[in-house]
Amino acid sequence: MPRSALDREEYVEQEYFFRVYRERLLEGVPSQEILQTIHEELLATTRLPMAIDFMRAEIMHNGRISEAMRRLSHYFTAFQAFVMQQAEDDESRFEQRVALRILEQESRYRISEPRMAGMFIYQLECIARHRLGYAEGLRAMAEDPVYSEAWSQWIRRLGANLGTRELSELIFQVSEHFYTRRSAGRGRGGEEGEEKGLVLFGEQEGRIARANISRDPLYLFAALQRHLGYPSVPQGISSDATEKLPGFLEARLQKIEQKMKILEQETKGGLDLSRFYRAGEGVAAGDSAQ
Repeated sequence: MPRSALDREEYVEQEYFFRVYRERLLEGVPSQEILQTIHEELLATTRLPMAIDFMRAEIMHNGRISEAMRRLSHYFTAFQAFVMQQAEDDESRFEQRVALRILEQESRYRISEPRMAGMFIYQLECIARHRLGYAEGLRAMAEDPVYSEAWSQWIRRLGANLGTRELSELIFQVSEHFYTRRSAGRGRGGEEGEEKGLVLFGEQEGRIARANISRDPLYLFAALQRHLGYPSVPQGISSDATEKLPGFLEARLQKIEQKMKILEQETKGGLDLSRFYRAGEGVAAGDSAQ
């Protein structure tokens, strides 16, 4: 049974949780410790502290929180659980820190009563940009309570249609702009009494989608973000300046690397100690006598 959307304060606390979880992972704090300490920081009037208790028990049992999120389907959406599941997959190259950032920004968007079209574009770009898998991803999206029944049904059909038609074309054909152009083509006499089909996107979304037919879908996503303020999808961690190693760790790694090179040369019998002397220094007198 599809659940209803949560209260605003739940999404405020979810955004905080996903952000702090990501930041403390970057500091090297273990997940179990993060879940234990953040429990005390959250608003007690929300249901998130109870959800985190369950997640902490689950991570101690099998080392993953995605399964706990999936079982807490009355609180976390199927898409949230799907994103974390992809990040925790042993064979996946999708970083957990990126997944947490995606969920953080999604929760932030939910706080201000998001448009269904905006949420759809954001979630679909997450799947496309990070190659999370359309079949399972679209099924998870369709279960999201943010969507109406008409939206959910259209999303479920989208998986089969994407194999044969472009995303821009599919969006255009369920937009207000599609019917505006069709009415204009038939003349004013055909406007009154004309029945419209399914309309999910507005006039401007339709124009942008039509302009991006036969182009890379990422251009469509970027245009919708520029013109309509849709949320942008986080990139990989390599582009995040906050994830660089601290200076003392970089210096320590350089020393370890130098020692490894010396050991490697020594085992090969090609170690030349003279290159480690300072300028003007020679071997000790006792050594030269030998």
